[in-house]
Amino acid sequence: MFRTAFQFIRYDKAKSIGALLGIVISLFLIGQQSGIFIFLTNAMSSLVDNTPTDLWVVDNRTTNVNALAQLDVRKLREVASLPGVRAASAVVIAGGSASFPDGTSAGVQIIGSDPATFRAGPTRLVQGTYADLIPDGAMSFDRYDSKALGGAQVGTVFEIGGKRVYLATMTEGLRGFGAVYMYTTLERARRLGNIPASRISAVLVDVQPGANPAQVRDQINRTINGVRAWLPADFSAETKKTVLGSSGIAISFGTLIVFAVVSGFFIIGLTLYSAATDRIRDYGTLKAIGASNGYVARLILLQAALFAAAGFGLGYCFIELFRFGIGKTGALFSFSWLMRAGFFGITLLISMGGAVFAIRRINGVEPASVFRG
Repeated sequence: MFRTAFQFIRYDKAKSIGALLGIVISLFLIGQQSGIFIFLTNAMSSLVDNTPTDLWVVDNRTTNVNALAQLDVRKLREVASLPGVRAASAVVIAGGSASFPDGTSAGVQIIGSDPATFRAGPTRLVQGTYADLIPDGAMSFDRYDSKALGGAQVGTVFEIGGKRVYLATMTEGLRGFGAVYMYTTLERARRLGNIPASRISAVLVDVQPGANPAQVRDQINRTINGVRAWLPADFSAETKKTVLGSSGIAISFGTLIVFAVVSGFFIIGLTLYSAATDRIRDYGTLKAIGASNGYVARLILLQAALFAAAGFGLGYCFIELFRFGIGKTGALFSFSWLMRAGFFGITLLISMGGAVFAIRRINGVEPASVFRG
C-alpha cells in the first residue's frame, strides 16, 4: 500500500506540492504565533522567573509583579523576625523615563536591591561585575535593549527623570514586559524613582535550610496583615494570568492560531479532494478489482500521513529558522518536547481531516463506472 500511495502522490506533482505547501504554511504560522506568545508571556513574569528566591512578599492586593503597590518598610522587619526565615531582602521597583544625548527616550523599570547581595539581580551579567554597580549613578541594562536605548553601550551617560546616570554593566536575555529593566542599588532606585525611605516594593525571602517554603509562606500570610507571600512559580503564573486577563493578547494570538489550523485544513482538504477527483478512474479500477472502501480510505489516509510527515519536517525547519533569526533581536523562546509533539499532532490532524473530503468523494464511486465510456 505504501508504494501505491507514493505512486498516487507522484502522479500529480503540482497538487502534491500544493498540499505540502499548505501544511508547511499552516505549521509555520502556528509555530510562529506560538513562539511570539511564549516570548511575551515569559516577559510578563521575567522579573519573578529571573530572581532566585524562595518567596516573594508583596502587597496583598497585588497579583502582577509589573504593578507592585508599595509596602511600609516595617513589613521587612516583621517578615525577617518569623521562624523559618533565614534572610529577608527589600526590593524597590519604580518606573521612569530615560533620556539619551541623541534624543532617544525610553520607559524604564528601575529595580534596586541591597548592594551587599543584589538579591533582585541583575543575573546573567555578560559585561561588568556587581562591584561596577556600586559607584554613584551606575545602572545595568540588557544587551537586547541597546537599540531601544539609542544604541547605548556600557559607559553611555544618560538621564532618568533629570538625574545623571550611566550604564555600568550589561546582561543578556533579561528583558521586561513593556519597559526596559535597569538594575541598580536600593537607595539609587529610591532616588531615581522618588520612592520615600519608608517604602519598599517587595520583600524577597530565603528560608532556613530544611524549612518548607510553602509552610513559611502560609505563616507569613497568617501573621502579617496587608501582605501576601507567594512561591515564585505561583507568583509567576498569577502574573501571566492577570496580564492575559486584562489584555487581548491571548485572544489575538489564539485567533491567529485557530485561523492557521482552519485554513490549513481546507487547503489540504480541497487539494486532496481535487487530486482524488482527477484520479477517480484509478480509484474506481481499484474497487473494480476487489478493493474495498476501507482499503481506499486507508490508501488516501496514508497519502495524507506522508504529506503530514514531509510537511512537518519542512515546516519545523522554517520555525527553527524563524526562532534563530528573531532570537538575534532578543525575542528569546524555546519549545518544549510536549509542544513539538503538539505541532506534529496538529499537522497530522490537519492532513487526516483534510483527507476526509477525498474519502467521501471516492466512497461514492461505483466500480462499474470505470467500464463506461
